[in-house]
Amino acid sequence: AERGGLRRELHKMAAAGAEAAAVAAAAEEEEEEKRLPEGDPESGGDSDDEGDSDSSGDGEDEEKENEAEIQRLEEQLSINVFDYNCHLDLIKLLRQEGELVKLRRARQKMSELFPLTEEIWLDWLKDEIKMASESSEREKVYELFERAVKDYICPEIWLEYAQYSIGGIGQEGGIEKVRSIFERALTAVGLHVTKGTALWEAYREFENAILETAQPAPGSVPSPEQQQMLCSQLEKIHALFRRQLGIPLLDMEASYAEYEEWSEDPIPEAVIKNYKKALQLLEKCKPYEEALLGAETPKLAEYQAYIDFEMKAGDPARIQLIYERALAENCLVPDLWARYNQYLDRQLKVKELVLSAHDRAVRNCPWTVGLWIRYLLAMERHRVDHSIISEMFEKALNAGFIQATDYVEIWQAYLDYLRRRVDFTQDSSKELEELRSAFARAVEYLKQEVEERFSESGDPSCTIMQNWARVEARLCNNMQKARELWDNIMTKGNAKYANMWLEYYNLERAHGDTQHCRKALHRAVQCTSDYPEHVCEVLLTLERTEGTLEDWDVAVQKTENRLARVNEQRAKAAEKEAALAKQEEEKAEQRKQARAEKKASKKAKKPRIGDKRKADDDDEGEWGQEEEAEQPSKRHRGDGHNVLLDEDMEVETGLFGRSGPEKPDHPANQKEKASTSRKDIPKVLHDSSKDNVTVFVSNLSYNMADPEVKLKELFESCGEVAEIRPVFSNKGTFRGYCYVEFKEEKSAVQALGLDRKVVEGRPMFVSPCVDKNKHPDFKVFRYSTTLEKHKLFISGLPFSCTKEELEDVCKAHGNVKDIRLVTNRAGKPKGLAYVEYENEAQASQAVLKMDGLTVKEHVIKVAISNPPLRKLPDKPEAGRASQFAVPRQIYGARGKGRTQLSMMPRALQRQSNPVAKAENGMVQNSPATSSEPPEEPKKMSNADFAKMLLKK
Repeated sequence: AERGGLRRELHKMAAAGAEAAAVAAAAEEEEEEKRLPEGDPESGGDSDDEGDSDSSGDGEDEEKENEAEIQRLEEQLSINVFDYNCHLDLIKLLRQEGELVKLRRARQKMSELFPLTEEIWLDWLKDEIKMASESSEREKVYELFERAVKDYICPEIWLEYAQYSIGGIGQEGGIEKVRSIFERALTAVGLHVTKGTALWEAYREFENAILETAQPAPGSVPSPEQQQMLCSQLEKIHALFRRQLGIPLLDMEASYAEYEEWSEDPIPEAVIKNYKKALQLLEKCKPYEEALLGAETPKLAEYQAYIDFEMKAGDPARIQLIYERALAENCLVPDLWARYNQYLDRQLKVKELVLSAHDRAVRNCPWTVGLWIRYLLAMERHRVDHSIISEMFEKALNAGFIQATDYVEIWQAYLDYLRRRVDFTQDSSKELEELRSAFARAVEYLKQEVEERFSESGDPSCTIMQNWARVEARLCNNMQKARELWDNIMTKGNAKYANMWLEYYNLERAHGDTQHCRKALHRAVQCTSDYPEHVCEVLLTLERTEGTLEDWDVAVQKTENRLARVNEQRAKAAEKEAALAKQEEEKAEQRKQARAEKKASKKAKKPRIGDKRKADDDDEGEWGQEEEAEQPSKRHRGDGHNVLLDEDMEVETGLFGRSGPEKPDHPANQKEKASTSRKDIPKVLHDSSKDNVTVFVSNLSYNMADPEVKLKELFESCGEVAEIRPVFSNKGTFRGYCYVEFKEEKSAVQALGLDRKVVEGRPMFVSPCVDKNKHPDFKVFRYSTTLEKHKLFISGLPFSCTKEELEDVCKAHGNVKDIRLVTNRAGKPKGLAYVEYENEAQASQAVLKMDGLTVKEHVIKVAISNPPLRKLPDKPEAGRASQFAVPRQIYGARGKGRTQLSMMPRALQRQSNPVAKAENGMVQNSPATSSEPPEEPKKMSNADFAKMLLKK
């Protein structure tokens, strides 16, 4: 029926060419119907005045609301023109209100910024087709179709384009134009396994309709010209059948049967052979098509498998088509665009095709600097005009990259392009001046724009300025400018690095003179702090090969003095570190003795009648006690980016108490302790051989009733539980942690998934059971501590914000895979959250749209998740940075408390703690445990002061 309708339509258009007028008339009738009021048409809509007034009032209110919403959306777009959803909402409202002029303008703006989806294009095209009645308006629709087919490979749009072109068949050259569009459509999507058949059939139906119109009237004899035209038309249809049957398409058997029925002659053997080959290829493609059909969006893995299959087959047209199909559903995956563009650059090398793909890539993923760099290279490779390349570079700068280093990369790519344009055989040229101007602009841009946004330039080693200096020295023979640039580089904090000095020295060595080489190395010897030995060796090598005896003597003296100071500073740093380590050991020993004496004194005391009894819990230390510094603990700390986990699971009662086994009590003390305790819970050593089937559970509520039953119900979902060993204090109270032992190892692994599950209002911590004595460096950390471009870090959230509420805010910008609200040990929210999206494209768009958003009167901050590195303990090292370190007094795990103020008079403190002047002028306290008598401070002469300043 559908083919018959198409055939009848073709007859009408070929006969009269009246389709355009019919469409215009239909559009006018539709508009007229919209103008008519509701109700009885005969009565003019006046049957119910009251009802009409009510409906008109409601309509006016709705119209005012829509106008206000349209104005709000337009204002929002004036602030952020890249708000994709705002564009969609505005177009939808304008289409609903019938604002055709504004609607066309809104669609135009959106298409300039983003590639439009198939649905948006089809709606736009249908609206324009309704309004296109004259030939000039039809040409505008043709232009719109041309833009639509360039965004994505969409069979539906190509089919709509071909069918619309049939409407102009009555114009001059109309038939050839339709055939041209059909041929282009077949080239683009004719190989589409599942949707290509529709285009082939539409094309054949069009040619069949032409054939029927060319048939002579019944009973008449065709002229030679008519006979020739009939034969030509029949051959066109034969050719279409043969071409289609040589391509693997779904429902090929039906097409073959139709050809057999239509053709009066037997099908040639060559066609049958090609048909069988196509069937075999179809069988190979079917598993991949079925996988795509059954997979869920975005089907990236299925498409990648299909691409790999086609790449092995090696047919460029099929490879291009499967890439286009994958990109239509995964247009926001930068890696997929990069692989496609790389294939086009290296294999096909067709200018229009390559540049079109690159342009679509940067429009879909503008935040990916690699795509912009490849685009600039492709434009240069295909000799695009310089003004267009410069314009594209300016667009890249405004693309909104997410890292400071991205701007360094795009600038470097553009500067490389400008450098390749310069003819350095000429002393000066327009291109050279443009290159120098671009270098200066790049340095200023990184200093101003990038540092203001990211708090860093992204180029700490000044690579752009280094490249500029190389160009000036090697290609322009301008060492003076190169030296000025390197002087600027060294003033930016790079003078302490040996590699920077050696880079400058190599440039001077190649294009400068020996005098400047010597001067650079002398400065390097004085300034380098990371590898001074290497710089000294290079200086001596220079003087050995080119220097005089005086130069050699000066170099030897300078290097010896410098290395002597370095070794002296390193030795002092090592002594300080040893002294600090000794202080820590002595303080630990003192705390251990004090704790033992305190414990012994408690056991020696006997309770008296009427005395106020104190709670005695040998296993639990209080917050203010110093012994907590010695207790191994499992503690979660962090601000949302750093969550550390330390564990010690050797002894069940020792995790929050003592780290090692206690000395056995005296028998009398044991009896006394047993008489005063309400319960005597035996200590059970953990069997480390069962670590693989055991998990450690902590941060449970101390008030949990019957923890064995409660936890068994909870962990039975992971597998059969062999034993649950809760840990109790000597008073019989639950300590808040326990061991859960399973029958199988896979159950223990599955139980780790319950980590941070809320149990009785607190997040339960579940971690592997590991012997810390055997594995002291073992850390359990569930979350990544590196840059995750698909994950967001949100701060400033209200404490009352729930996971569901945050998900409602985030899912408007992409598919949310997981949301984690950061809490403290008690389960209280900290106003921080991590939101994981499906890919980095969605995460980047969410950052742009959500940063600074107000949630429950709180302005939130949103950034790509990039946790800072964990800070190491403040211990002086024997390296370059420790020679000026001043040792801190050790106060224990909680720092210096208010009760640790010294009551000793300052005069006595000075006498008991002599001070000595360090070489660098800093005051250093001597170890508190020193037993040597205080020495008088050595008086310093003017020569001593001068020597000290020179050593600085």
